Amino acid sequence: MNTNPASAGSATRHLHRPEGKIAYELQGEGPLVILVPGMGELRSSYRFLAPELVAAGYRVASTDLRGHGDSDTTFSSYGDVATASDIHALIRELGAPAVIVGNSLAAGAGVIVAAEHPEDVSALVLVGPFVRNPKAGAVLQALFRAMTAPLWVARVWKAYLPTLNAGRKPVDFDDYRDAVYTSLRRPAYGKAFSLTTRQTDHAPAEAVLGRVSAPTLVIMGVKDPDFSDPTGEAEWIGDTLNAEVVLVEDAGHYPQAQQPEVTSRAVLGFLQSALHRA
Repeated sequence: MNTNPASAGSATRHLHRPEGKIAYELQGEGPLVILVPGMGELRSSYRFLAPELVAAGYRVASTDLRGHGDSDTTFSSYGDVATASDIHALIRELGAPAVIVGNSLAAGAGVIVAAEHPEDVSALVLVGPFVRNPKAGAVLQALFRAMTAPLWVARVWKAYLPTLNAGRKPVDFDDYRDAVYTSLRRPAYGKAFSLTTRQTDHAPAEAVLGRVSAPTLVIMGVKDPDFSDPTGEAEWIGDTLNAEVVLVEDAGHYPQAQQPEVTSRAVLGFLQSALHRA
């Protein structure tokens, strides 16, 4: 039974990994697309994009990160490298090659998979992407770690989500935020999220950027508060990966939910071109 409080709808499946299970949903028929959310998020972060992809003729797997949503909290490692291993295992389970759509840290994980297993990745879509560590000072890093301690991480994250959704809020923002809060209030999940914030390192993704050959699309909200210069970061990633770049007005860290029409149109147009070239 699907226990994700804000799920897109179909039955929950599980990918068995050495230390636990990764939850995902599978819908549609056609080329495989893997949708991977960022830390603190649920797979229903893609609740607007997934139906558009299915309607356009894609087989869509929406996943929860390890320690999030309906996935297990029994894992000892979190972050880009761990997420990359889960993404690749799911691709092999469902049948390569696949398009990887990754938001935030999942974008860095997607880069790692594309660099290490190019034959299994047909295209990349990087949304609000972290593919290198931000230039945050030690004080800010210590403050963020204190904010995300397990005892109060659910309350802090609920309060912080409006900031991350700078600009236009998703039409169902209140309901989705409540679902995230409900998920994180479970003690084991609050602890797993806290561990994710502490273990996440984007240096492994930056180290392999030069090895990515898959066609790539970068989507960045111009108000994304996670970057001091969102436009500049998107353009740097675009130049580094020879990628297409779409800047989404009036959106923060989650353009797939804040501006779903713009984001869906950009993703579908890119995939039509990228997969045809492939």
